[in-house]
Amino acid sequence: MSKVQNRRPADIECWLTDMDGVLVHENKAVPGAAELIQRWVDTSKRFLVLTNNSIFTPRDLAARLKASGLDVPEENLWTSALATAQFLKSQLPHGRAFVIGEAGLTTALHEAGFILTDQNPDYVVLGETRTYSFEAITQAIRLIGDGARFIATNPDATGPSKEGPMPATGAVAALITKATGREPYVVGKPNPMMFRSAMNRIQAHSETTAMIGDRMDTDIIAGMEAGLHTVLVFTGITQPEDVDAYPFRPDQALASVADLIHEI
Repeated sequence: MSKVQNRRPADIECWLTDMDGVLVHENKAVPGAAELIQRWVDTSKRFLVLTNNSIFTPRDLAARLKASGLDVPEENLWTSALATAQFLKSQLPHGRAFVIGEAGLTTALHEAGFILTDQNPDYVVLGETRTYSFEAITQAIRLIGDGARFIATNPDATGPSKEGPMPATGAVAALITKATGREPYVVGKPNPMMFRSAMNRIQAHSETTAMIGDRMDTDIIAGMEAGLHTVLVFTGITQPEDVDAYPFRPDQALASVADLIHEI
């Protein structure tokens, strides 16, 4: 245990980092984020940028990050949609799924060999979309009632918009659960499976991998449960005064990712 407890950033070989609130804030790069990514590239560190958002494909996300001032190759992006597709492929190769979601999710499932259909699907897969259809939700409820297994990409109840919070996957999943009595299996954070699938992607080991996040209730708890070195930054949701409310602690707490650069 002493080896794990005494890990330092300089000992870390692979890095996982959340995106919103860590690298970008309101579509602008957080100071130090570009330099941190460049440091990882220069020192040949394996890294993935993680997001619970399942709307966008890695190519879309790479373009959005570039517009924010961050150059992240699409192969270094890992979404809850990709993690969900990998999980379902491991459970039932060439399965059938009824999907509520956008290109990030449908593309990931297609590439994993799934058939997307509303005829006798093995799974109902609920992801993020900016236009939830009552008709599609009704169809999902009926298919789950007929025996389809219920999967959700992430548990986030709300998402941000310029006008304020908007309902997200977790809120719609709660509606479906209320109508069916069936809880979804949720693949994204804080399920440590999201991190394990990411580590598999870059052939990382928990003993030498760190997770950077801005939320105690998703990033830090999931990183801790996956056995990672955890780094909390205060450029997003969790603020210093919030930390004491939780019965666990990050391994490190920093003002921003800029404070990590000199430690790597």
